[in-house]
Order: sequence, then C-alpha cells, then structure tokens
Amino acid sequence: MKYYYREHVEGYRRVAQEGKRAWGEIHGDDEAFDAFPSRPFLDTALSRLHLDSPQPRALEYGCGTGPGACFLAERGFRVDAIDLIPAAIDIAKRIAAERGLDIGFAVHDVCELPTDGPRYDLIVDSYCLQGIVLEHDRERLFGAVRARLRPTGYYLVSSAVFDPARYSEDAVVVDDLSGRRYHAYGDDLFAADTDTVYRKLGAEKDGYEDAIRIAGAWWLPNRCHRTHEAIGEELQAAGFVILYGNGGHFVCARDDVGRSDMW
Repeated sequence: MKYYYREHVEGYRRVAQEGKRAWGEIHGDDEAFDAFPSRPFLDTALSRLHLDSPQPRALEYGCGTGPGACFLAERGFRVDAIDLIPAAIDIAKRIAAERGLDIGFAVHDVCELPTDGPRYDLIVDSYCLQGIVLEHDRERLFGAVRARLRPTGYYLVSSAVFDPARYSEDAVVVDDLSGRRYHAYGDDLFAADTDTVYRKLGAEKDGYEDAIRIAGAWWLPNRCHRTHEAIGEELQAAGFVILYGNGGHFVCARDDVGRSDMW
C-alpha cells in the first residue's frame, strides 16, 4: 500500500461517519467547506488570469470532498475533479448535486494521472502537493500536469511549506544501520536531504511499501515540506514558468510558450 493512503482513508472515514462535508469540519471548523484553505488565493488568482475560453475547462486533483471543485464550477468552469479516496468522492458528488452543479468527479490516484486525455485551461492543486512526498511521485505528477495543461493554461498550486518553528537543530535521531540523521519536527522526524517529514507507524510496517525503519521503529513518509524557494526551483525544473509566487502559493504556466502575463 502506498504511503499516502493511511491518513486519507482514516480521515475521510471520519468525515463520512460523522456526517461532515469537509476534512476541516472533523477538527471543529464548521465553515471548512466554503471557507476552504486555498480559497483566498484562488479568489485573487482567478481575477487576474487571462483565460481565452468563455467556459474554460478545469481539473482539480486531490479534490477531497469537492470544495474547490464546487467553487470553480460556481464560477463558470467546466470541472473535472479526482481524489484517491472513494468515500471523499461519494460526499463530493452528493454536495455538488445538492448545489445543482455538474462536476465530473472520479476516483483516481493523482500519482497515476495519465499524460494523455483532456487538456485543461486550469489545473488546481489545493494543498495536495505536500502529501506527494517521494521524488518519483512528484516528478510523475508534474509531468502529467504539464502534458494535460493547454499551452495557454495555468497551473495553480497551494502547498504547505517548511516550518522552522517545528524544526529542531539539536534534537537528532541517528539510525544505527544507515547512519542517516533525522531532526525532530514537532512529533515527527525530518530528513533535511530530501525535505521529507516522517510519521511514526510503530513496531509493525502494516503493509506500507514505502515505510522505512529508523532506530528500531517503522516510519512512513507523510509530508514533503520544502521552502518557497525550493518548491519554485522544483516547478521550474519540471517545465513550468512561475508567473507569481508567495509562500506556498504559485501561479505557473508551461515554459515552452512565451507568456507576457507576469504578475
């Protein structure tokens, strides 16, 4: 089983069982669906994009229960949206139907997004990227996004970034077998050479193929927390030009098309 299943299967099971509409609601935020975290960025970004279609086509990957997808559909986009977890997509379909929105929801692993298929004027990542941790998964995702983005399209990214307040320079765990060093990062461990946040599984691997053993316990890749600058360099290396960047928010376009709409 891939590393990114564990947290999301458990989280969306709770959302469904408790009759909630969004991930944030299980943590006490009753407005989490309509006030989803990337909404302020999307509000600003969409007002400044130069879209050349009267009804542009959008894809949101890692859509969860669909707050971002509904937001886009309510603003005239033809929306496709995918998520790994069937329970999340079931909730998303119900909410969209209640709002009278026609959205193409589907269960799909974002790391298996094919490079062929419909092309989009807009592709949106609303805090999915930090959960795609391993380099080959991130490279594959970026390659698919670039292939599916129209030459005049935009790629909007919202991602968590490295948090210095969680990082401890002095609290270090050294794995005896590999000699690799990990720094405390809140309750997790941080591998500075890959920007990987590891979360403890315990004494058993629990069938997760990407779990690693650190100092006698099993740990699972949980987040990729890079600095703003490092994410920007990664996006550029993947074939994107950055039109705007601030914190974990980026407006990108394909780098093989001349663009004059720098922000």
